[in-house]
Amino acid sequence: MSKEKVDRSKSEIGDSKGNLAYKERKRWTLFGLPFTFTEFYIYDNDIQIRAGLINSNEDDCYMYRITDVKLKQSLFQKMFGLGTVECYTSDVTDKKIVLKNIRNAREIKDFIYSASEESKRRRRTVNMQNIGAYEDYDYDQDM
Repeated sequence: MSKEKVDRSKSEIGDSKGNLAYKERKRWTLFGLPFTFTEFYIYDNDIQIRAGLINSNEDDCYMYRITDVKLKQSLFQKMFGLGTVECYTSDVTDKKIVLKNIRNAREIKDFIYSASEESKRRRRTVNMQNIGAYEDYDYDQDM
């Protein structure tokens, strides 16, 4: 494969993901040291998680599939400026994506939430979760 094709395919991939907004690494809770092999890449249209040293895994989730975002901080995480961001998704492989022990967790949570809403708006995706809302309604009464 020629270098031109590789460069072009990388730019096409980057365009579909959007601009890289954040690159974070999972850290130890104690002292916030980045001695792990898990990296989080947060783009405008995508979240990518790369994990592993010898055996590696790479997982992606489109922003429009994120339905809710949650921030959790333990006492030690607060002491060392870390947090855990949980993203609840409609993704088939991962219903919950966890970005554990990252810096700037509140800022990243806010970015993911706003980027997911913007992505849904651009794609004209409607996410309604009122399944069973009319469970107690008796349809035979109207007839």
